[in-house]
Amino acid sequence: MERVAKCQCGGFGVTVTGEPNIVNICHCTECQRRTGSPLSSNAYFDKTKVRLAGEYKIYSRTAASGRQFHNHFCPSCGSTVCWTLDIRPNDYGVAVGAFNDPRFPIPTVSVWESSRYDWVSLPAEIERFFREMPSES
Repeated sequence: MERVAKCQCGGFGVTVTGEPNIVNICHCTECQRRTGSPLSSNAYFDKTKVRLAGEYKIYSRTAASGRQFHNHFCPSCGSTVCWTLDIRPNDYGVAVGAFNDPRFPIPTVSVWESSRYDWVSLPAEIERFFREMPSES
């Protein structure tokens, strides 16, 4: 199975093959600023199963964990479509909303709940972490 995630103008896209390794919801303040939303939904795929197409720029920053985070965004419309993280060197993270697929696999993990907006409700079965996942520490 292939899925394509795109920026708003369609100039930068990411094609992924297969299912994601993990789908999460992140409430960290950096993701809130990146998306303009109280949370982000993110899918992580092996780099070997990801193809980038079109022009993009990279904005690097230090994440709340102290590690580097490298946003790949469209230079025309500014949409962040994917990223790499020092903590997940073999993966690309892809913004779930960029797939425009309401049938996308449901998130199984919620991280950085210390920054979760009080009015955000999540499925009862989702695994929750006050900060990052223990394997990411």
